[in-house]
Amino acid sequence: MSDISTPSSMDSLSMGEPRSYSWLILKKFSRHRLAALGLFVITILVASAILVDVISPYDPLRINMRWRLQPPSVAHPFGTDDLGRDQLARSMLGGRVSLSVGMLAMAVSLIVGVSIGSVAGYFGGIIDNVLMRFTDIMFMFPPIVMAMIFVTIVGQTLTALAFVIGIVSWMGLARLVRASFLSLKEEEYVLAARAIGVGNARIMLRHILPNALGTIIVAATLGITRAILLESGLSYLGLGIQVPLPSWGSMLYLAQGQLTTATWLSIVPGLLIFASVLSINFVGDGLRDAFDPRTTL
Repeated sequence: MSDISTPSSMDSLSMGEPRSYSWLILKKFSRHRLAALGLFVITILVASAILVDVISPYDPLRINMRWRLQPPSVAHPFGTDDLGRDQLARSMLGGRVSLSVGMLAMAVSLIVGVSIGSVAGYFGGIIDNVLMRFTDIMFMFPPIVMAMIFVTIVGQTLTALAFVIGIVSWMGLARLVRASFLSLKEEEYVLAARAIGVGNARIMLRHILPNALGTIIVAATLGITRAILLESGLSYLGLGIQVPLPSWGSMLYLAQGQLTTATWLSIVPGLLIFASVLSINFVGDGLRDAFDPRTTL
């Protein structure tokens, strides 16, 4: 009896084009126009944040009272603040701080959330109950309140702020990972691995976790936006990054005194926060659709 090829494999062979899983993910993501636009905007923001020292003609920390509160112009496209500092340069440097806090906080949240969620989902029973009740307790407290308390304890450096935001933001990710592990641990390849004596740690890391990466990547992407907003909120309250180092949130905080006389000081960082959060959300939506097996090319 001859072998029977599935339609998808026949199509792939006839086209002479190997369609790996990563190729399919990339192809579906590229079809999502808003996600592609969001990725473009984020790339511009990240590039400008990294290259601010190279591409900016002004020092973002230099005070020059002769340029004090100048409106947007050719020389200063985003205007200057009350100390004569160029707002375009400060916005790019502020992007470096805000985006760094967002990504570092996401990394902390990933470590904690994936660890707790995977252990709870895989082992179940009393371990699951204890870890999920702890997660529920953490959910009871507003993240901004917990972050304010922790920041006053550990300090207001970039690293400390990222750590605090990550510590108060892992709960939703833990629940998503737990749900994925609860489902995946009953798959046949996991049962087969257990049958031949593969250890629990190896099963979790080599067999289940890679198949849960789609959910984790999407959740992590959206977690960056929450971290940026939380950092902006803390900075707006005066509990974030301290002067002279700017962040988008601290720029809003410093602009409070000139809301009517120098509106550009608040509009620029506000628009940057809006653009970054919206763009990352678009990327998250594109990743969610790309990892969804029901989405067709």
